[in-house]
Formats: sequence, structure tokens, C-alpha cells
Amino acid sequence: MPSGFWWLWAAQLINRACGFVMPLLAFYVTDELHLDAAFAGTVVAATGIGSLAAGPLGGILADRYGHKPTLVGAQVATGVSMTVLAYAYSPWALLLGAFAVGLANNATRPAHNALISDTVPSANQSRAYALNFWAINIGYSVAMLSVGIVSYTGYTALFWLNAATIMISAILIGIGVPGRRPTGSQNPSEKSEGFSVVLRDRSFIAFVVAEFLVLTILFQNESGLPIAMVQDGFSPNTFGQVAALNGIVIAVLQLPLTRIYTRFPESWVLAGSSALIGIGYSILPLGDSAWIYGLSVIVWTLGEIGNTPTSFAIVARISPEHLRGRYQGAYQLAWTGSLVVAPLLGGWVIHSWGVDPLWIGCLTVGLVAAGAQLGIGTRLSRRAENESPGQSDPAEVS
Repeated sequence: MPSGFWWLWAAQLINRACGFVMPLLAFYVTDELHLDAAFAGTVVAATGIGSLAAGPLGGILADRYGHKPTLVGAQVATGVSMTVLAYAYSPWALLLGAFAVGLANNATRPAHNALISDTVPSANQSRAYALNFWAINIGYSVAMLSVGIVSYTGYTALFWLNAATIMISAILIGIGVPGRRPTGSQNPSEKSEGFSVVLRDRSFIAFVVAEFLVLTILFQNESGLPIAMVQDGFSPNTFGQVAALNGIVIAVLQLPLTRIYTRFPESWVLAGSSALIGIGYSILPLGDSAWIYGLSVIVWTLGEIGNTPTSFAIVARISPEHLRGRYQGAYQLAWTGSLVVAPLLGGWVIHSWGVDPLWIGCLTVGLVAAGAQLGIGTRLSRRAENESPGQSDPAEVS
């Protein structure tokens, strides 16, 4: 891999190793501020509402001003807004602060993923996204194993530490990653292209919708799961240990499983991964012990390992170079939209009917998404193999 990629990888690892705030946000609202589960879900959803604008905005800024400047600037904004959120106590201040964090933090993602495409040759991009995902989850496991320090430091210190490491990541990327402004297309008609081209790409939009369904159930790990564990009487430390299994499994199994998954068609990997995520959550009605929660995390993590790197690699390969940021931004809508829907849905279902209907619903949605991805993934994989980015008219692909 080029050295610029490893600077990105190291910055990602450091950032995620102190990524306490978002996984603990629902816990913070219910445990520290003593607000109810429905409002905790609303606060987490506020980050998703900010994220909805962040994907397209981040993609446009990345294509217009460059992937590296957009990434560094958005990281700085994330660190500042996270520090402000630490001192937001009223309901409206919490909602506005969470919105700001979601907007700034998720504006980094299109630029980051596009910068990987800029830095790594096409033949190695699947491996690069797998390694990036590996770094994310090694860092996440470290963060979750460390959340017990909240009992000594309080939540405010964790907000500050999270913000500081985001700033460090921005510095590392600014120093070590080569950046360039996108050269754009030399075709005058393509220079004026924007999100309208992306939205006419029917196969890609169908892919985004299917991923939205998958991610809506996956992100119950940040809303439904902590709320359910609070109701079962578990402490933040126990939640952190259970949640850390996600990162630990990925750290140990990501690379060997990636080698296995690459032997199969990408549509099979996407479909099987979606089913595994749903099955993982469907384990939870079997009991309320920490062991059951841990087993659930392990199973849906196996699905996450297959889904995330594969989906990002597909988007990178089918994106025309001059629209790379916009394609990544549009795909980011699946992530950010699910960040809105997942906590609202999880908090509302638990508040109205309890936890078991939520987990059965996750299984149903996972199986539906799996069926859809068999066809969609096949079309996009064939397109990625047979057409160089920028040579096809996405509106003609169905």
C-alpha cells in the first residue's frame, strides 16, 4: 500500500481508539442526565439528521475543493462541536449539539473514502477498504474496553478526549497524506454534472436503499442495544465490554474472513451478510444475560465484516472520477438516514412494546434486504468489472 494510505489508516485508528461519545450517547442521556429512553433515541437521531445533510454536502465540497482539505476541515469542526456538546444540558441544547456533531463528523466520510480511492490503485482498493474497516474496529474495541474510566473521570472528560484525538487525526492527515484538487472531466458536458447524474443511476440508488435497510438494523448497537441493557440493569462498563466484542471479532477475523469472502460473488457476500446481521439480533429474545448479548454481537459482527468493505469497494469502482465525492456522499445517505431512523425506531418500539418485537423486526428486515441485494449486487459487480469509471452513462444502467 502507498505510504499515504498508511497515514490515513493510522489517523483512523487513533481517532477511533478514543471514540467514546457516539456509542455512549444514549447511555449518557439516560444514565447521567436521567432522561427517558424515548428522548435518548431522539438525541441520537439528531446526530443522524445532521448526517443527512453531511453526506451530500461533504461530497460536493470534496469534489469542488479537494478530498484532503474537506476531510481535515470537517475533522476540526467535529472536534469543536463535540467539546460544545459536553456542556449542553437542556433538551434543546442537547438536540442542537448532537445535530452539529452529526453534521461535522459525517461530512468527513465522503472525503475520507474518496481519498482512499485517490491514494490506492484500483486493484488494491477492496483490500484498502477492508484494512480501513479493520482500523475502525480495532480502535472501537479499544474505546469500548476503556469506557469504564467514565466511573473515575465522568462523561465530560471523555468528550474532551474524543475531541482531542479527532484533532490529532486531522494533523496526521494534513502532514502525511498527499492531496490534490480533483482535476475533473475535460468534457464540458460532464463538468456541469452534479447529483442529478447520481440520482439517475437506478441500480446505484436501489443499492443505497438496500444498504439503508441493513444499516438501520445494524445501528441498533448504538440505540436499541444500550437502551435494552440499561433496562436489564447493566452498567456502562458491562455495555462497553459487550460492545467491544464487535471490534475484537473484527480485529481477529477481518483479514482471514476477507480472503474467504473474496472467493464468492459480491452479491452473495452482501446478501449473506445482511441475513447474518438480522439473525444476530434475533438471538436476543433467548435471554437477558451478558452472554446472550455477547453472542448476538459476535454473530451480527460476522455479517458486518462482509457488508461494509464490500459495499464501499463497489461504490468506489463504479464512481466516475469527477463525481467520486458525490457518489460517496450519496452512498453516505444510507448510513446517515439509518442513523436517524434506527434510534427513533429502536427507542419508540422499546418504549411502546418492549425489546423483543424490535429484535424480531431486525431479523425480518435483514432477510428482506438479503433478497434484494442478490440481484442489485450482481448488476453493480458486473458493471464494475466490465466498465471503467466514467465510461458509462449511469442513467442507462438499470
